[in-house]
Amino acid sequence: MRFDEAPFRDTAFPRADMRVERRGDGTLVIEPVEPLHSFVPSIPQELVTQAVRNPDKTYLAERPTPVSDWRHHSYAATRRDADAVAQWLIDRGIGRDRSVLILSGNSILHTVVKYGAMTARVPVCPVSTNYSLMGGDYGRLCHVISLVRPAVIFAEQAAKFGGAIDALQLGDALVVTDDPDRLRTPAVSVAQVLATTPGPAVAASIAALDPDEASVYMLTSGSTSLPKAVIQTQRMITANLAQARQVLSETAGWGDLMLDWLPWSHVSGTVTQMGVLTSGGTLYIDGGRPMPGLFEQSIRNLKEISVQLYTNVPFGYAMLAEALETDRELCEKFFSRMRLLLYGGAGLPRPLYERLQQLAVDTIGHRILFTTGYGATETTSGCMSIYFHTEEVGIGLPMPGLSLKMVPFGDRYELRMKGPMVCRGYLNMPDTAAGIADEEGYFRIGDAARFQDPKDIQKGLVFAGRLAEEFKLATGTWVSAGLLRTQLIQACDPLVAEALICGEGHDHVAALAWPRLDACCRLAGIDSSLASPEALSHPAVREAMLQGLRSHNERHPASSTRIRRLAFLLEPPSVDAHEVSDKGTINQTLALRRRAADVERLFTDPPDPAVLVVD
Repeated sequence: MRFDEAPFRDTAFPRADMRVERRGDGTLVIEPVEPLHSFVPSIPQELVTQAVRNPDKTYLAERPTPVSDWRHHSYAATRRDADAVAQWLIDRGIGRDRSVLILSGNSILHTVVKYGAMTARVPVCPVSTNYSLMGGDYGRLCHVISLVRPAVIFAEQAAKFGGAIDALQLGDALVVTDDPDRLRTPAVSVAQVLATTPGPAVAASIAALDPDEASVYMLTSGSTSLPKAVIQTQRMITANLAQARQVLSETAGWGDLMLDWLPWSHVSGTVTQMGVLTSGGTLYIDGGRPMPGLFEQSIRNLKEISVQLYTNVPFGYAMLAEALETDRELCEKFFSRMRLLLYGGAGLPRPLYERLQQLAVDTIGHRILFTTGYGATETTSGCMSIYFHTEEVGIGLPMPGLSLKMVPFGDRYELRMKGPMVCRGYLNMPDTAAGIADEEGYFRIGDAARFQDPKDIQKGLVFAGRLAEEFKLATGTWVSAGLLRTQLIQACDPLVAEALICGEGHDHVAALAWPRLDACCRLAGIDSSLASPEALSHPAVREAMLQGLRSHNERHPASSTRIRRLAFLLEPPSVDAHEVSDKGTINQTLALRRRAADVERLFTDPPDPAVLVVD
């Protein structure tokens, strides 16, 4: 059966009715008719509630190593350990002008330290593990330390993070780790902290918590400058979680089982970490990543645990599709209970969507609804979603509590947002904070969108480019690089994994692309397990790429959308150079800057033989 002939698996959503204000200048203000339901603006209080309600239920499970069994941690144990951390912090008398910095990745202890800091009312800042493990001068980590002024630094594994810790000037910050003797820096053991006996001060601190005070410093990606620390409050966090629970939780199964890899240094991951808590569910921490050599761990976990909701980025879904197409056992386990597939950020390529839907129909006879969580660090996390039935991929509509302003921008709309989940500014950067909102207090998220159907707002919005990635050709014509990148990947599916759009200062558009070597090898008749770059020069691969580009150019013939040249990149995106984020998305600005020689090769005449030239 073709996927588009099969019914969707049942889902339960509230009505997504929108109230629309139309202004004389073409601006639209869109808000859900349904108001945001009431919520408790305190994660520490939610932990207390769940520990009383579900004391013995597993909240978190992790594998200490990729091949070990799951280690389970109950709600009662999580509260006990978080209270011990809180009491230890309270005993140290740490002021609110300092913070707790978390260097470690997703783990049970990461959660315990985070909730303990929240309980003690000490702002907590989770940092990408890349900042600590990439070596060099640790420039970004130094910047973050000077910005958030940590009194305590949690580095779960001394052996893993000791190089960064011993190389940095930490001031009076005390390190908490598993093996203090491995470090030259003053440190105490995690066991010593967890041995602290909580007293009345812990409950008093929870009762005194101001939901509008700084609670978490979440770092932006730093795509064009050093990272900024977004000040997130308990009200912001819990309002955003309440939005998601209201529109997705019943179908998504936050109160059931979840399996997730997204890093807790990024807002997309923290939604799952805390959303499961507030719903009383169980979260299995996936130690895998959508990267070669790491995705195998995610596949092992998916073969063991069936979930109702799965979250990934488009690159990760492409890797998953490859695995599902070759592993029937995985396919049956993956789709057995699945009701929602969620993708983050911009767009999911239509051909990839269709491949996954066909796999679902072939396995269970139903399609699975794809949804999205669209937002930013400044909006706590995703505050728009597809919570209505549609066959289109996009960024959805505002969830309850969000007011969306759409300002005309050529043939698109610039998006602006306001609501209790939207931040008021950045830590120690008042000048920067002053410019993030317009005169009505709407946050400028920096993206553009279009309606799926201008005649029917209820069908939602589609991403139409990141304004900061737009550039001008030498002719003065603007190029929407973000939108064009998505269109290119769709046109050349499944041969292209990611792409960089080039042409600033030139008279035409070109592209650099990271290939999917396994798909290219199959097309070239080469063993795909070899992932041989020789496949890229095979006539069948080159012709398929040219056909994809020609098809794109026929649909998008303007000078700002027509791609005239393309070259493959063999060196993978560099984590150390910040070309790729923790969640697998490409930092276009930094990647283009780092690969200036490759960009120049695209525009050299006569072109290099390896460059594809579209006639």
